[in-house]
Amino acid sequence: MDAGDRPARLAVGVLGAGKVGSALGAALAQAGHRVVAASGVSDSSQRWAADRLGVQPVRPEEVVATAELILLTVPDDALPDLVTGLAATGADLQGKLLVHTSGAYGLSVLDAAARAGAVPLALHPVMTFTGRDDDLSRITGISFGVTAPDPLRPIAEALVIEMGGEPVWIADSDRALYHAALAGAANHMVTLIAESSDLLHRIGVEEPGRMLGPLLGAALDNVLRLGISGLTGPVVRGDAGTVRKHVDALILAAPEAADAYIALARLTADRALAAGLLKPEEAERLLDALGGNIWT
Repeated sequence: MDAGDRPARLAVGVLGAGKVGSALGAALAQAGHRVVAASGVSDSSQRWAADRLGVQPVRPEEVVATAELILLTVPDDALPDLVTGLAATGADLQGKLLVHTSGAYGLSVLDAAARAGAVPLALHPVMTFTGRDDDLSRITGISFGVTAPDPLRPIAEALVIEMGGEPVWIADSDRALYHAALAGAANHMVTLIAESSDLLHRIGVEEPGRMLGPLLGAALDNVLRLGISGLTGPVVRGDAGTVRKHVDALILAAPEAADAYIALARLTADRALAAGLLKPEEAERLLDALGGNIWT
């Protein structure tokens, strides 16, 4: 990256100093930018503004007035109203970098502000933030899904690299699918593991995490290195009898989990069949065990 592509040291404002906003604001401060203002509604956001960013919370309009780079780190559903509200109130947005961190939205959500002179960027950190002290260190080395107008790509890239991340360019039209892929993997994994832990605990396993940890670590490593070829277990082996036992046990113990198991087993069988890991006759037996057709 050429020195000329690096953004000047900027006055940073954070609208929504929650888990994400406070972590990214702190990362920008570490890179030499100055956090000058932040807003937050919840008690935790106000605490993070003070503790992580070193500022006392102020009203959103004060954040906009004092900052040159404004992070919009609010929940996805609140983002459109926030942007249109800023534009409608006549806030001075001329020439200011307006950066949202939503995975699902691209640049169009910032249109109202862009018409008022704001410079729009979408920088989505591919990481889960919990509000713990290690949030800031987790940013180092992660990917950011970046959408920016072509002339602003050097600025977007520089900001991400300064925060310790790696920019990955996502087309505006692909943002929803991009975010669905990430949420499907990370969020649903948490649900699946929590459900599995509860079932193990129910049958007397005192520390499900110790049992699941090595297995899940190996499975994650396999899929990241090998893709679907890293698949193991009864579906890829074509063990229809075992799969049927799983379904029957889940129907009795946790009917809501049985539906999810069946849906995921079908998807697994479909992908295994397409990859040549599962023979058609094995897929047919799995089909019967799962109670319906895998294909459309």
